[in-house]
Amino acid sequence: MLSASAQLDLVFAALADPTRRAILAMLLEDDMAVTDVAHPFEISLAAVSKHLGVLADAGLITRERRGRVIWCKLEPDALRGASVWMQAFGQFEPLDLDQFERFLENELAGAETEPLPPEEASGGDI
Repeated sequence: MLSASAQLDLVFAALADPTRRAILAMLLEDDMAVTDVAHPFEISLAAVSKHLGVLADAGLITRERRGRVIWCKLEPDALRGASVWMQAFGQFEPLDLDQFERFLENELAGAETEPLPPEEASGGDI
């Protein structure tokens, strides 16, 4: 059994790759055969299988053989540990980007209407 820290490392490492995030998004819809997972990507089936292995090692998906086909299934509780860890950082006030944008607009508008200092207005050194 992995420690919580080691499990978090595996989850975040798996999520770091855009192909793996795309695979997880696809599996949100439904279970998929490995060949169906591989279809939209311009990489080999072997490369997709490696990505699936990383996701499975992190506990984000499970793979199950049904006859001759391997099916992939998203594990819905797999991100719980990462989510709990990230929520610890929610203690800070969220940044209001709209308010920050208004502040910048006001500052920039004020800078355009203020007269230039004498050395800048004359166009050179005095």
